[in-house]
Amino acid sequence: MRNLDMTTLRSFLTVAEQGGVTRAAAALNLTQSAVSMQIKRLEELLGIELFDRANRSLVTTASGDLLLTYARKMVDLNDEAVGRLTDKVYEGEITLGAPYDIVYPVVPKVLKRFNALYPRVKMQLVSSSTIKLIKSLDRGEVDLILTTEETLRPGGETLADVPLRWTGAPGGQAWKKRPLRLAFCNFCIFRPIAMRCLDQAGIDWELVVESDDDRAVEALVSADLAVGALMADSIPPHLEAVQNNGGLPDLGVQKINMYGMSNHKQELVGDLAGMLRQGFAPVKPPVVVSSQ
Repeated sequence: MRNLDMTTLRSFLTVAEQGGVTRAAAALNLTQSAVSMQIKRLEELLGIELFDRANRSLVTTASGDLLLTYARKMVDLNDEAVGRLTDKVYEGEITLGAPYDIVYPVVPKVLKRFNALYPRVKMQLVSSSTIKLIKSLDRGEVDLILTTEETLRPGGETLADVPLRWTGAPGGQAWKKRPLRLAFCNFCIFRPIAMRCLDQAGIDWELVVESDDDRAVEALVSADLAVGALMADSIPPHLEAVQNNGGLPDLGVQKINMYGMSNHKQELVGDLAGMLRQGFAPVKPPVVVSSQ
């Protein structure tokens, strides 16, 4: 009887989700050679190829896809069992704040894993703008926040750098109109960036929505009545990045930053922060700015 090793399965799952060994190694805090060796041993144990290595990025084979389904269930069950049988019993409440446009796909996976490890801890998620989340953290209303910003504030940590893209309706023409019609929420941190870039490029624009509701903004953009801006890996299926920016100015790169409070929940917040680091797993090590 052949047995699947949980550590090896976790490495396989992470490589498949991250799309490569480099990012997986960063997420698992292992060397690339260690992760590659674990994948090799798993393939030898099963006698199958789990990844198509013809391209630069690793893509799971049909057999790899099948194993992926089982691996997710087995790793989740393992984490749940460990969480429920651990000697330490944690109770209480943790509140995580994150902007709406970076919640998917990382945050739900992290929350599921955290709940499996700490089933008696009540997990709250607050979705709001970066500006409001920073104020909430300062007031002690949340324990940990994710933000999207051009720079990193003192006491924070950058988890990833993601290009900011002009977005519009699939096949839309709104980006061609002048003045350019813009749709942003009132507190959207991307709004002043877009306006500044357009002003510098000498492109006339007008703001056509006044709302705090992200859904209302998305509805306007998806109807091809305006354009907006989102981070490249957070564009929903009903919108698309404007090809080659459509002659619009480049919006640069946004940082996904993390900030947290040091309090009596420090150990739990630290574990949640670690899971978020793994979820966003940059190729480069995180950049930390001292709060001193």
